[in-house]
Amino acid sequence: MKTLQKIISRYLYYTTAIVVAVIFFIVVVIQFNSEQKRTYQDSIKVFHLISNKLAENEQELEEIEAEYRQTCLYNAKVIAGIIESDPDILNDLERLQELAVLLEIDEIHIFDEKGCIFAGTRPEYYGYTMYAGEQISFFEPMLEDKTLCLVQDIMPNTAEGKMMQYSAVWCENGEYIVQIGMEPVNVRKVTEKNEISYVFSTFKVNADIDYYDVNPENGVILGSTNPESIGHNIGELGLDLDRIINDGNGFHAIFNGRICFCVFEKVGETYLGRIIPAAYLYQRIPSVLFGLAGCLLLMGFIMIYAVTRHLNKYVVSEIHEINDKLQMIINGKYDETIEARSSEDFSALSDYLNAMLRSILNNNVKMAYVLSKTNLPIGIYDYNNGSTVGRVHFTEYIPQIFGLTEEKMEELSSNHKCFIEFLEDVKCSSAAEEPNVYQIGEKYITLEEIRNKDDVFGVVMDITQEVKKRKELETERDIDPLTGLLNRRGFDIRREKLLKDYKSIAHYAVVMIDADGLKKVNDTYGHESGDAYLKKIAELIRSFGTKGSLASRQGGDEFVLLLYGYQRKEALETAIGELKDLQNNSSVLLDKNISVQLRFSLGYCMGNGPADYQAMLKEADEEMYRNKLERRKQI
Repeated sequence: MKTLQKIISRYLYYTTAIVVAVIFFIVVVIQFNSEQKRTYQDSIKVFHLISNKLAENEQELEEIEAEYRQTCLYNAKVIAGIIESDPDILNDLERLQELAVLLEIDEIHIFDEKGCIFAGTRPEYYGYTMYAGEQISFFEPMLEDKTLCLVQDIMPNTAEGKMMQYSAVWCENGEYIVQIGMEPVNVRKVTEKNEISYVFSTFKVNADIDYYDVNPENGVILGSTNPESIGHNIGELGLDLDRIINDGNGFHAIFNGRICFCVFEKVGETYLGRIIPAAYLYQRIPSVLFGLAGCLLLMGFIMIYAVTRHLNKYVVSEIHEINDKLQMIINGKYDETIEARSSEDFSALSDYLNAMLRSILNNNVKMAYVLSKTNLPIGIYDYNNGSTVGRVHFTEYIPQIFGLTEEKMEELSSNHKCFIEFLEDVKCSSAAEEPNVYQIGEKYITLEEIRNKDDVFGVVMDITQEVKKRKELETERDIDPLTGLLNRRGFDIRREKLLKDYKSIAHYAVVMIDADGLKKVNDTYGHESGDAYLKKIAELIRSFGTKGSLASRQGGDEFVLLLYGYQRKEALETAIGELKDLQNNSSVLLDKNISVQLRFSLGYCMGNGPADYQAMLKEADEEMYRNKLERRKQI
């Protein structure tokens, strides 16, 4: 049993630990959620910036492309005007190439009216027609309509597959078509700026964070700050496409072998994603939590110290004082009073305890007075078993009932342990078949105790007269007057109790015995001799057996013997064999000069465990009759 101080201290420690743990857990959850929320909001801002950047780049690209188309068409018209004013230049490759350099043109091609290149800066292209490929066939409509001026979108050329932008115009005389080709360097630079991977790189300020552009149709990575992953399926890196589409607030996943927090948002027709490793995302949390844990523990210890100090001063010390006074009262110092006055509560408690003590003392006096007037041999005692050396209080009948001398009474009343030992000795003299009844010399007493934890209250009654009267009645009721054995009723009562507790009696046997030759004894020597004959049989079986036995006269010349308590079946069989030996080896003295052989038949049935007694008795009876018939044949 722990002291109040230890219980409350332990409770405070446990409570403080639980509160600190709960607060710590809540802060951890808040910190994690806060970091995730902050990261999600930052990601959305970045996605919006990327979206705006893409829109700006797209607008810039459109403007550059439009400007480049106009430049390309203008240059074609300039070349056409120059050639028309100086037709000889068509046959001078060097002049054409110088002209192309001067106007920053990459290629000049001159087509005839049939759409075949016959002049230009690239002789290797001579002979190509407008029907030679998909790119060059763009200009076929000009062969039918000489008013057309065409500018082609940037695309791979027919001969080399190089990205070029071509424009073509008819000369004013309508004899040939002038086509120029310009490599779209500026357009390509702007186009590169509009690629998602380039845009990602401008926003990648942390090497630990990666950006991805994912096609929602098939999960293919269209762009990324990690070039090696472009073209791969996002599932290969550990992300589920369904989560990308449906988990709009971000989610944790194992990405490229690392635990990451992933945020995706749909921008245009694709999903932009920001992948942050958990180690980077939550890197600030351990230091925050460490500081928080230190503060919480410090506050907890301060609170425990303050509460424990006040508890010891105003509660525990007063309780100890009350306990000390109560212990002294229990030990018999009834003049002590309790004076704990540190607070109104303890002051009231002291008053109540003092009042209760006075009431108990008054009640004991009243009870002793009432019992003394009843003239009943009833004694009462009480003591506290928890005290080291406590007094025993009892009424005046206790010494009379137990037959105590004044010296012995003083010894027992001054030390409850001596009194307990005295009662244990009394309980060892338990009266047979009398529950809670003990025998002291010729006296019979009852002893009952009521225990309330360490408080013991006992009542002792002298019931000698009642027990003697009951025994006389039971003797008259249950004993056969001729043989002194139990009659049928007495035997059945005791036998039923025994067989109910079959586990404690182990192997047992029901033996049926019938006197042989009783009628002959009665007819020859008279009924008094017949009674002596029956008494001798009763004497043989009264205490027969090495273990327990219960014998009865069932009526006339029939007897029943119940043998029990044999741990081994062989030992029980040996005992029955000894009983069989007495069938022909006993004699009875009928008169001073008359002795006859004592003969009886027997049958038995053995058991171990629960059994039907009547069935066993019937089996034993049948065997007894078989034994009787066999014995008659031997006479």
